Amino acid sequence: MVFHSDYPTVAALDLPIHEAVLGGCSHGEDADRPALIDGITGRSVSYRELDAGTRRVAAGLAEAGVAKGDVVALFSPNTLAYPLAFYGATRAGATVTPVSSLATAEELAGQLRDSGARWIVTVSAFLPVARQAAAAHPVAEIFVCDGAEGHRSLLDLAASSAPEPALALDPAADLAVLPYSSGTTGLPKGVMLTHRSVSTNLAQVDALLGPRPGERILAVLPFFHIYGLTALLNRPLRARSTVVVLPRFDLEQFLTAIQEHRIEAVYVAPPIVLALAKHPVVDRYDLSSVRHVLSAAAPLDAELAAACARRLGLPHLLQGYGMTELSPVTHVVPPNDPNPPVGTVGRLVPGTELRVVALDDPGRDLGPGEDGELLFRGPQVMKGYFGRDSETAAIIDPDGWLHTGDVGHVDAEGYLYVVDRVKELIKYKGYQVAPAELEALLLTHPSIADAAVIGVTDRDGTERPKAFVVPAFGCELAEQEVIEYVARRVAPYKKVREVEFLEAVPKSASGKILRRELRDRATGR
Repeated sequence: MVFHSDYPTVAALDLPIHEAVLGGCSHGEDADRPALIDGITGRSVSYRELDAGTRRVAAGLAEAGVAKGDVVALFSPNTLAYPLAFYGATRAGATVTPVSSLATAEELAGQLRDSGARWIVTVSAFLPVARQAAAAHPVAEIFVCDGAEGHRSLLDLAASSAPEPALALDPAADLAVLPYSSGTTGLPKGVMLTHRSVSTNLAQVDALLGPRPGERILAVLPFFHIYGLTALLNRPLRARSTVVVLPRFDLEQFLTAIQEHRIEAVYVAPPIVLALAKHPVVDRYDLSSVRHVLSAAAPLDAELAAACARRLGLPHLLQGYGMTELSPVTHVVPPNDPNPPVGTVGRLVPGTELRVVALDDPGRDLGPGEDGELLFRGPQVMKGYFGRDSETAAIIDPDGWLHTGDVGHVDAEGYLYVVDRVKELIKYKGYQVAPAELEALLLTHPSIADAAVIGVTDRDGTERPKAFVVPAFGCELAEQEVIEYVARRVAPYKKVREVEFLEAVPKSASGKILRRELRDRATGR
């Protein structure tokens, strides 16, 4: 069967992303409202200033030679200048490929080469990496958001007397953004998102989140990731909220910003939920302004979510679901939902179809309450993987259904629950073991601060669960103690067979466990 949204269908939004987000913001009551605030210095940028700034940066980029169809690599941490560079580039007709602020020169060069980027916008602190990457893959010019000798800055570009470029963009065909998938289950691939797909997805999310003029949102997740770009820039600016920007996650800096700026909405990934639920320093701060916390990007254990909500005095934590290839949102728990079921990632956004298909027979559709692979179809589905037709065909079938590789089910009320990923399921003697389930159980141990589980293969070919555990500060753990803790609480086939202790579980900037790194570690590669 096909699951449909309970919300009225939203028409495709045929607007460039900068118009979908900032259109009309320089006039009326929103013009002087703070759009962005630096969470450390307190410096602010109004909507009028943001709109004008993006237009002048676009003029400067066009004068510098950036043309429609060019790819601009945006290699920067979160700053007030990030949206100026992003929307300035799209106004100039370029496609933006966001680059992880943790990227090495080799990784940046690889993304430049794969995307065909001709320009880099970065910050002075990242110039050594950018220059080294540009030596391996030459670009036309490297701009900086701040200032550096020998490089034009965004301020220099904005000072151009050239006219704002007048372009005829085709929202359905022209690419707005080319983010790269995390690579946790394969090599990074450029995800082609058109102006229509990302703009329409914002309109779809509007139906569940509604307008939020003036609501203060803390932006600590990286803008270079599709979650941060959508939830902390595109969506709140479209809603005329005020975004308080932090360059990276530091717990005390994060808590200070909530307290001092009276943050109302916090968008996080599970590692931050874990810190909010368990770290003792949280009690030293006034977090009473927070009205809701939404977690996405990776599985979140229901008990951990409940513990975090209790500590913050909230009725519950909200969750969302999506993926880069879906622009990215398909589900979210609305803030006005009085009592969402425990563990749900939300309700289907309008204009989107969902199928749940059997893992052993992809041609067989499942009904409510049955776990299977999640397939989506809708206007937010990506155009494809850049330069990878065969890999596009492997994930989007001829009928337009995108196969996510995620496993879950829909309940009778239309709420989605994500269980695990198909490729991460462990097959122990024919039984399927979900790593997320064991990870959630391990986190209930008072002496475990973090954990990850993967499947490792014995010499006889049997795959078995192995746990990587981070002991809590000041705690000592033995392997057998952890094994017995899990064994007492799960079916025999789910038992952890091996434990390795780590100082930290490797994770991407968006909070996803880098299981490939753990597999390499387990095999000695």
